[in-house]
Amino acid sequence: MAEKITPRSQDFSQWYQDVVLQAKLADYSPVKGCMVIRANGYSIWERIQGDLDRRIKKSGARNYYFPFFIPESFMKKEAEHVEGFAPELAVVTHAGGKKLEEPLVARPTSETIINSMFAKWIQSYRDLPLMINQWANVVRWEMRTRLFLRTTEFLWQEGHTCHATPEESEAETRTMLGVYRDFAEEILAMPVFWGRKSDNERFAGALRTYCIEAMMQDKKALQAGTSHNLAQNFAKAFETKFLDKDGTQKFVHQTSWGVSTRLIGGMVMTHSDDKGLVLPPRLAHTHVVIVPIMPKPETKAAVVEAAQKLRAAIEADAAVKGLPYEIGVLVDDDDQKQAGWKFHEHELNGTPIRIELGPRDLEKSTVVMTRRDLGVKEFVPMADVPAKIARDLAAMQKELLEKARAFRDANTFEIDTYDQLKEGVEKGGFFIAPWCGDSVIEKKIKEETKATIRCFPLDSNYEPKKTDKPCFYTGEKSEKNILAIFARSY
Repeated sequence: MAEKITPRSQDFSQWYQDVVLQAKLADYSPVKGCMVIRANGYSIWERIQGDLDRRIKKSGARNYYFPFFIPESFMKKEAEHVEGFAPELAVVTHAGGKKLEEPLVARPTSETIINSMFAKWIQSYRDLPLMINQWANVVRWEMRTRLFLRTTEFLWQEGHTCHATPEESEAETRTMLGVYRDFAEEILAMPVFWGRKSDNERFAGALRTYCIEAMMQDKKALQAGTSHNLAQNFAKAFETKFLDKDGTQKFVHQTSWGVSTRLIGGMVMTHSDDKGLVLPPRLAHTHVVIVPIMPKPETKAAVVEAAQKLRAAIEADAAVKGLPYEIGVLVDDDDQKQAGWKFHEHELNGTPIRIELGPRDLEKSTVVMTRRDLGVKEFVPMADVPAKIARDLAAMQKELLEKARAFRDANTFEIDTYDQLKEGVEKGGFFIAPWCGDSVIEKKIKEETKATIRCFPLDSNYEPKKTDKPCFYTGEKSEKNILAIFARSY
């Protein structure tokens, strides 16, 4: 039996750690700041990877793999990039018992090494667009780590594309923002705001950065994905050129975009409760657990046989209906564990639906069904179970998103003054404010409140939404004033 989980209201940080550890999603590694992703956690990543990989390929990108080690000189070619990543780099200076002629950097991101190959592969406009994606591990030497949310090593996907025109690269940047937004809401059931980062918060070396931002149950923000328009910054650093139709040599225009295993942490903090993990069905490995109740040895065989037949019926019904994912059904007939222990374990691990089946249920041709997120027992005729499973899984996926969106919206506030931000941010939430765009003031606000601009919400033209209200900090009106979302974040 797992240890008691710290209530969210008592210590949200400890609650999160308890859920991740006790649901066996991950564990601490002997290497400080790193984690071991366990089977329960990795199966979630596999489902994230499988669905997102399909979406990425549909956008036109194909999968590649590039070396983990990057020559240190590559990192230095783009000045803003190296300055932004310098504190996080892990550098190898010795290998094979000897000092290396040139130090190697453990991959923090791959813009530089990928550009070294782009410069080799791209010669003509006929080679464009070149669109690649990579599923890989990354190392960033973090000082303060937390399982899934921020670790020294983590898993991610990173896309990189080259285009002939700035319009094409901007369109690709926006396309991938939409892919991430739809994926987060449809698969993770995690509602997001999407917009553009401020210059202070954009990716080092990018012209502009777009992002999706989610609200966790402690009302802090989590950056769940980013898409960057790199313009020609890296192309110029690596001489990535092409011969255009007009016969002139031009630098390519580039994008990069990515999400990581922090999505798992975000999903945990969005949906889970004090009993453990609440898992959206689209991310589950086991969707239904059937627990045979076997009080007497003489009834065991009949109950287990009925449970196996019910499993087959559920799986057959799902196949006929052509659901967007394969339903996993487990018959937990381990007679070394009590039924109550099993209930607790599957609740802790987030199994979406639990079915109890005992001798009395067999006599009545019914089962007891419980949906993980609702925790309400229902008596269901056995013949109706397969169809109800499909309906309940679809309803759970939809209602988890609706519940999370309602929570976010209830804790998102429009403000007009800096005092309102200072007062409100202590309680948590997102704060939408009219903003003058002054980067110096933005840094001051961060120092004083620990709140940052999460993004500028976008209009239909993907431009930050303008407002005729005076800046909430300066009190001055300007045609340049835009809306900004402020929040404390992970």
